[in-house]
Amino acid sequence: MSYPIILASGSAIRRQILDGAGLNYDVVVKPVDEAAIKAGLLADGAKPRDIADALAEAKSLRVSRLMPGLVIGSDQIMEMDGQIFDKPKDMEEARARLWDMRGKSHSLIGAVVISENGSPVWRHASKTVLHVREFTKDFLDGYLEAEGEGLLTSVGGYKFEGRGAQLFSHVQGDFFSILGLSLLPVLDYLRLRGAITS
Repeated sequence: MSYPIILASGSAIRRQILDGAGLNYDVVVKPVDEAAIKAGLLADGAKPRDIADALAEAKSLRVSRLMPGLVIGSDQIMEMDGQIFDKPKDMEEARARLWDMRGKSHSLIGAVVISENGSPVWRHASKTVLHVREFTKDFLDGYLEAEGEGLLTSVGGYKFEGRGAQLFSHVQGDFFSILGLSLLPVLDYLRLRGAITS
């Protein structure tokens, strides 16, 4: 039996990850109220991992209730100094955040949920720790100018897969999880289900 694979995300980098792995899949995006979900969970004292998981599940289920297949939902939370961060609202916020991140470490907590027939059937959580080096204002100015508003699509205000790698001294964790989709565990599950060749 063939299982259609559906990515419930409009993220260009997540599509790039699946494309790079040679997967055949469709993209179906049905927006959920991420701000409301996050606010409710924060009010209840939820941990970043639980928030990322709930957001990934909401995205996956929203599409899975409408169409057959294995629906991949994913989300990522950034935590630094005990605080959770959303995507920067504008370039000035991105600049201030990146400048504040110098010489510090932060965590990216990710979650992937795969749903089928309107129910979650598989989930995975990841945590990566990234150590930002000390850098100059000249470097930051050049980085922001080169990358532009594309940085606003990333919770950290950087694109690790490109010039953003220059921001870091070292990282602990999986490359794909840093980008926002834990690819290898997803591939394992898709093989287990027969959705891709084993």
